[in-house]
Amino acid sequence: MRDLNGKTLFITGASRGIGEAIALAAARDGANIVIASKTARPHPKLPGTIYSVAESLEAAGGTALPLIVDVRYDDQIHEAVAQAVATFGGIDILVNNASAIFLAGTEETPMKRFDLMHQVNVRGTYACSQACIPALKKSANPHILMLSPPLNMESRWFAPHVAYTMSKYGMSMCVLGMSEELKPVGIAVNALWPRTTIATAAIQNLLGGREVVRRSRKPAMVGDAARAIVLRDSQACTGNFFVDEDVLKQEGVTDFQPYAVEPGQELAPDFFL
Repeated sequence: MRDLNGKTLFITGASRGIGEAIALAAARDGANIVIASKTARPHPKLPGTIYSVAESLEAAGGTALPLIVDVRYDDQIHEAVAQAVATFGGIDILVNNASAIFLAGTEETPMKRFDLMHQVNVRGTYACSQACIPALKKSANPHILMLSPPLNMESRWFAPHVAYTMSKYGMSMCVLGMSEELKPVGIAVNALWPRTTIATAAIQNLLGGREVVRRSRKPAMVGDAARAIVLRDSQACTGNFFVDEDVLKQEGVTDFQPYAVEPGQELAPDFFL
């Protein structure tokens, strides 16, 4: 495919950050985007709602369907998938972007935080994939894309935050298994992870504040990489753990300075690479 014009993307956690950036990249092609997120009212500390993002997507040239979805609840997922199919006639691409994060050691991690990360990151990814597969089977070039890291089984990635690492690797294990499982029906399943930190609310509020934001790249970089992946042939491109910078290099990008929050700053590496 040359672009995503007329294609329908179901994106979880698309009300801000990386999810919004992926939605905008698709909207510029004229895609239909289902904004499956739970933020319907302005948050005091976080930007964006499903409705403000819908306006941005429409202005960029896409068609938006904002739906209140908490991926912890199966009924909300299935209702949203049904509305997406009824509105746009199907689903071509699922982006499992919704994620919860709590970075602490074992003793310092409350079980409610452990449960939240596993409910959103692992179970939510699995449940959304399961719900979308029937519609994806009918697409000409179906893709499932997880925002999760390569499976790097080194203790240094587990020790500081065992619960979070387990939950993100759970998403990656879905890629490992589902990519092989769904090969016969032509549904691609891949993962995408950033080489550097990305300037999102999580970085600002949880992972170092303004200083790390200055050394980060913009969400648009992941958005452009995601677009490039889901344009590839689903029968030939599956089971990969992509890194955003590598994907864009494959697409011919050589200058990454426009993606930098502050060009010239030494970039901060992301986890798991």
